[in-house]
Amino acid sequence: MTRELRRLSIIMLFMFIALFAATSWIQVVEADTLAQNSNNQRTRLDSYEIQRGAIIVDGATIANSVPSDDRYQFQRVYTDAAMWEPVTGYFNAALDSRTGIERAMNAELSGTGANALLAEVERIISGQPQRGYSVELSLNTAAQRAAYEALGGLQGAVVAMEPKTGRILAMVSTPGFDTNQMATHDADAANATYDQLAADPGKPLSNRAIAGDLNPPGSTFKVVVAAAAYASGNWTPQSTLPNPVSYTLPGSSNRVSNAWGGKCGPGATVTIAEAIRLSCNIPMAELAVELGDDTIREMADKLGFNRSFETPLESTPSSYPRALDDAQTALTGFGQGKVTATPLQMAMVSAGLANDGVVMNPRMVDAVIGNDLSVIEAFQDSEFGRAMEADVADDVTASMVASVATGAAQGARIDGIDVAGKTGTAENGNRPHTLWFTGFAPADDPAVAVAVVVEDGGGQGQSGSGDTIAAPIAKKVIEAVLGR
Repeated sequence: MTRELRRLSIIMLFMFIALFAATSWIQVVEADTLAQNSNNQRTRLDSYEIQRGAIIVDGATIANSVPSDDRYQFQRVYTDAAMWEPVTGYFNAALDSRTGIERAMNAELSGTGANALLAEVERIISGQPQRGYSVELSLNTAAQRAAYEALGGLQGAVVAMEPKTGRILAMVSTPGFDTNQMATHDADAANATYDQLAADPGKPLSNRAIAGDLNPPGSTFKVVVAAAAYASGNWTPQSTLPNPVSYTLPGSSNRVSNAWGGKCGPGATVTIAEAIRLSCNIPMAELAVELGDDTIREMADKLGFNRSFETPLESTPSSYPRALDDAQTALTGFGQGKVTATPLQMAMVSAGLANDGVVMNPRMVDAVIGNDLSVIEAFQDSEFGRAMEADVADDVTASMVASVATGAAQGARIDGIDVAGKTGTAENGNRPHTLWFTGFAPADDPAVAVAVVVEDGGGQGQSGSGDTIAAPIAKKVIEAVLGR
């Protein structure tokens, strides 16, 4: 072989290797991404022939596909649609649109993902029609229903989760809507429904549990500040702070007070533990300034702030911003100012405290189930990270238990069970307050952590409180999980 032929052969060999690598990358690595691309019309048309898999909770189907007499062949149907809407979302074949689990798990439900290859081969061999896989969720039907019914017609949201696993047990956002109306194959009707929902001032399209217009967490954030203080090693629950009737923000003429306008107890000073129990603003503002925004943000970050989570629904990051001055830092000491949070985030805070300081990644899918009921994929628990040592979590928990037993969060009391909780009543200027509760139970062996937010003052303007409106909602969810 001449030198020129040898060179040509080597060049041709490299060309074949490059071609093989490129086609392998497209057919294997990029296959699922390309299949799920909204511009892939072939996948969309093929999907009409596939009966979409079910979404399952506690063994019962909450979303399923039934035969239809139009070109789309199958109609998506939802059970208790408004209650499950923040979780399931909707699937509309006519508009090729999907939200919620329908979107996040579309590859599995539609049978068009890479993991459905074996099912397609079996279908060809057996001659049976292909079906999408089913998705089994971690949610608890009793907890979901308790949260939905307790919220009633209020604007708000609830998230409940298992502290030790991160499994989400309830995710409710109200007002919601009937997803069956958005699943219709009448495109004009679906668009009209969407326009009506988008124009609704109650914002039913927003999932307040994980996104939407985030609210200041109010006094529920005091547990984050306390945890930061104890973790620093410079403060304990019995450390004291000045106890004036009002407090002037550093470098400002603005003054803040406790919710009732008086001191935090009778003394000239007050402990951090007592400030948590009674939900006092002034000592927590003073403590926040002493700690500084960097120390508080470090603890907030360890608990999940400033991060988005995929459950697999994607959450809006809760925020503890950088470069706060002392006045702004003081406001964050009681959850005001520029700090904002989702109920998912505040449930994670309580879950981390309940789990001896270890924060788990939240998730709501347990498994993908094949047509033969075999488990195609099981989802595992995973740690987000350790936010604090167990003794720090225990110290914060003790104050939360006291708050429910004899303090500012008695609306969450359950006979025979120690509940750890913290309320919040966040101010919004001249607008109605935002009402909060976060906590867990039983305090000594936690089975559930929960966070509740109620917007627009719970219909009571600025007279509603976290204790009177949000805490009783959390109580009902906890009772549902514990079978009370």
